[in-house]
Order: sequence, then structure tokens, then C-alpha cells
Amino acid sequence: MKAMILAAGRGERMRPLTDTMPKPLLRIGGQTMIERHIHALARAGIRELVINHAHLGDKLVKALGDGGNYGVDIRWSPEPEGALETGGGIFNALPLLGEAPFIVVNADIWTDFPFGELPEQPDGLAYLVLVDNPKHHPGGDFVLSTGRVLQGGGAPLTFSGIGVYRPELFAGCAAGAFPLAPLLRRAMDDGQVRGTHYQGTWFDIGTPERLQEVNDVVINRQ
Repeated sequence: MKAMILAAGRGERMRPLTDTMPKPLLRIGGQTMIERHIHALARAGIRELVINHAHLGDKLVKALGDGGNYGVDIRWSPEPEGALETGGGIFNALPLLGEAPFIVVNADIWTDFPFGELPEQPDGLAYLVLVDNPKHHPGGDFVLSTGRVLQGGGAPLTFSGIGVYRPELFAGCAAGAFPLAPLLRRAMDDGQVRGTHYQGTWFDIGTPERLQEVNDVVINRQ
């Protein structure tokens, strides 16, 4: 099974830190955010990785190379300045991801989620990991009901940025920038999205304040 790490975002809310450093290379507890994902994926036996990049992407490529130092194989999916949004970025990388279902994880989250528990063959077009709603996103995103992910009909949870997708989810898409959410919502309407509620550690690192908060948590655990 392959995995894609989404690393092309500009990180506007993280400025000025991201003016000279791509967001995935910011450090938590002495380790960059993206390195943590690489190590976690490798421990789960997932060693074929695709990473997209745009803003300061050359620094990402220089830092991680071909993945040999981490025991993985990294293939790079470059995007134009401004990036292609989540949906467009995944679609652009499909030739590297192949025809089987693949994992996608946002580079800018910190979690202890066990990637080895994700299904290699999801029942449907997508499988999403949902988490409790953080303070900065109290309204949540989607509802989980008996294993199905829905747009409504219950108490929403927050999408963690971790999912498994079949390439067929992107059928009919065209090259360019576009979001992922409309594709997921269409698949939900067709009953094609399953998921789980993860109640372990998860942080969305969207601002310098949240980066410091997560660093405090990690350092206090050491």
C-alpha cells in the first residue's frame, strides 16, 4: 500500500515562520512534522511514499531526498506556485500512486494514530479517520453513524486529515486546483464513505500558537 503526504500548502496562518521554511519542516520536540509521519508510516510497513510540494519545495526535497535515510522510497509530485489544493494535488499525483487504494495524510497534523489499522481495501470509495472537535473547530465536519460517514443526521466530528481513497473517487476530475471535500460529500450521498472515530492524540497545527502548544505537550511527555 502506498501513502501520500500532503505538503504543498503555503501555511499562511503560520507566517512568519513559513516565509523561509516550508510548514512540514517546522519542528515538534526536535523532529520535523513530516519526519514524524514518515517514521510512523514506515513502522506500519508503508514504505512507498509520494509527497507533493510547492512553496519552498526545494527545501523539502533537499531535507528528505529519496527517503533512503528513513528506510522508505519517496517520489515527489511537484506543483506550481500556489499549489493545487487537496483534491487537485492528489489527482496530480495519481500516476505515482497507482490503481490500488492509497493512504493520504496531511503533513501539518501531529498524532499517534496507528496507520497499520487503516484498511487496504476500504468498503467504498473512501475511508476517513474522524476525531473529537478541537477548540478552534467546534462545529466539526462529518457525522459517523454505524461505520458510515455522512453529511448530517447526528453530532459532527472533525476530519483528521487521514484517509484512504480509491482512485475512482477522482473519476471525471480534470487537472488543476480543486478541493477534496466536494468529492467526499458526493461519495457520502452515494453511501460510499466509511470511517472510524479515533480518540487518541491528535493536533491540527495551523498557527504558531498551536505549534507551541503541541511542542509543550510533546516536551512534557519526554
